[in-house]
Amino acid sequence: MFGDRIDDGYLPVLALGVVIVAISTGAILVRLSDAPSAVAAFYRVLFTTLPLLPVAVWKYRDQFRALGRRDLGFGTLSGLALALHFASWFESLAWTSVAASVTLVQSQPLFVAAGAWLLLRERVTSRMVLGILVAVAGMATMSLGDLLGGTLIGPAPLLGNGLALFGAVMAAGYVLAGRSLRQRMALIPYVVIVYSVCTVGLLVIAVLQGGPLTGYPPREWLIFLGLAVGPGLLGHTVINWVLAHLESSVVSVSLLGEPVGATVLALVLLGEAPTAYTIVGGVVVLVGIALTASDSSHAGGEGVPEEAAEPEPP
Repeated sequence: MFGDRIDDGYLPVLALGVVIVAISTGAILVRLSDAPSAVAAFYRVLFTTLPLLPVAVWKYRDQFRALGRRDLGFGTLSGLALALHFASWFESLAWTSVAASVTLVQSQPLFVAAGAWLLLRERVTSRMVLGILVAVAGMATMSLGDLLGGTLIGPAPLLGNGLALFGAVMAAGYVLAGRSLRQRMALIPYVVIVYSVCTVGLLVIAVLQGGPLTGYPPREWLIFLGLAVGPGLLGHTVINWVLAHLESSVVSVSLLGEPVGATVLALVLLGEAPTAYTIVGGVVVLVGIALTASDSSHAGGEGVPEEAAEPEPP
């Protein structure tokens, strides 16, 4: 019975729905936290990594022993890029609207496609180029429309939007740097290596910024744990299981529901209604991302595995 449901696609589709709901809560939890953004990001990744450590050490010791310097180098580079992704995206939520921040950070597939073309010489189709151009037009609408129209959400929307875009670029760097290593390692040991480096990187950023690591009330610790369990474990960990049963292009496009879900939650829980420019520009951005992501699995020969479906790791 259980196997039949998996074969028929019901369970993966249900799991994908859970993923979208889980990752949509990430921005809301960051907004609800009073902790410095780098501290919240540090505990999110730390609490996501800790449950995986015993499994990785016990079951995948041989894969760790087989790692060479090149593998460790790319794993470190990937983890540092991921740390910068989290630090910049979490900080962006302090300056711009949830709708703008989450939509812009979702543009990772655009930068993955561009980076794969520039750095890895992978083929880029005309549809992917069109998707990138459409998304850029949407970004310009979101970032400049409200400024010109005089209707702003957040103390510094342009700064927040820029940080979110930088977060998307760093997420693409995480994907591209870790691609070859991921193809040769099982998921859990790969994740442990990258997340561990990411955790250390975020710890350094938090310390340099002077953010306290302790002394928070129980409410804050619950938010940190919620960030790990919700968007982390129930979100992006489940994505990797779903990708074994559904096409990566389907998952990638489905995950564009995160900005919609986050925007609705921000409206209901935070009373933050997006402006008209944000809505119109956001829709255009999502159309561009959908065009790029849905066609990326047919470019470059190898296709795009789970990294293309992970706009907001882990």
